[in-house]
Amino acid sequence: MKKKILGKDLEVSAVGYGCMGLSHAYGNATAHNEAVKIIRSAYENGYTFFDTARCYVGTEENGAISDNEELVGEALKDVRNHVVIATKFGVNHSTDGLVTDSRPDSIRKSVEVSLKRLNVEHIDLYYQHRIDLDVPIEEVAGLMSELIDEGKITHWGMSEADEEHIRRAHTVCPVTAIQNRYSMMSRWHESLFSVLEELNIGFVAFSPLANGILSDAYTKEDVFDQNGDYRRLMPQFQSESYGQNEELLNLIRRLAEENNATPSQIALSWMIQKKPYIVPIPGTRNMERLKENLGAANVNMTPAQIEQIDTALNQMKMSEVFGGSKILK
Repeated sequence: MKKKILGKDLEVSAVGYGCMGLSHAYGNATAHNEAVKIIRSAYENGYTFFDTARCYVGTEENGAISDNEELVGEALKDVRNHVVIATKFGVNHSTDGLVTDSRPDSIRKSVEVSLKRLNVEHIDLYYQHRIDLDVPIEEVAGLMSELIDEGKITHWGMSEADEEHIRRAHTVCPVTAIQNRYSMMSRWHESLFSVLEELNIGFVAFSPLANGILSDAYTKEDVFDQNGDYRRLMPQFQSESYGQNEELLNLIRRLAEENNATPSQIALSWMIQKKPYIVPIPGTRNMERLKENLGAANVNMTPAQIEQIDTALNQMKMSEVFGGSKILK
């Protein structure tokens, strides 16, 4: 498996595995044993970078609670030294959106809970899940430095961060990576590339397939589970959006045919090859999709093709795309 370096020295697989969907946001959680099997299969197929969060909790069909961190810890416990595990602090889910809490005492409680659930001695990459405007980022960064000195984490990052907070945080404790939404349909964070290059910070791309629409596996006839599947409310999955996104999907289909690849692999390869520090973390519950997404690292488009894609995307009309849950505080 091809590797990339985040920040100064954190080596990860060129495609990471986003574990969230096994427990949260895509309907009923995957049954515990099956979820563990999928995570383990990801490792056995070449993934070495696994992303989870303390707040990724859902309910299985039998009523059991699915804790994403526990799944990751169980699946990877005997290969701990061969993988990079990223988790997050500072967010709680509510029915109306996300509640932020990056108070130092809350973070200290959170890191202990995550260490226990993951069954690890340290966390490889610890993200602030969302910026908390009630707590100065310098205070958060200072605590991250303390946690590194204490050996509880080895690297830290920020999710959905902007330039101001990245710069302020990095001055106090060097940031290894940001994790922001990024795909062919959500490119608003490209303005950060020059900052990341200046400061040597990696970019971990979540929702790199725009929650799956760029896989070209859905039609307007698809119906999503009313029980906690966020896709039923996302703008890109509304019936009228399929027509609005036909030009984009046709572009991906053509490139897939030209490069002997799948649409998902094209969407992922585009960002993998765009910058050496971009690492997508697609998620899936499907074993074949797991292998397919990993194979994106072996699809080699030319720089000219990447530039042509960007030019086309700049001029292309497409539907709105889900931009994240509302921050309540």
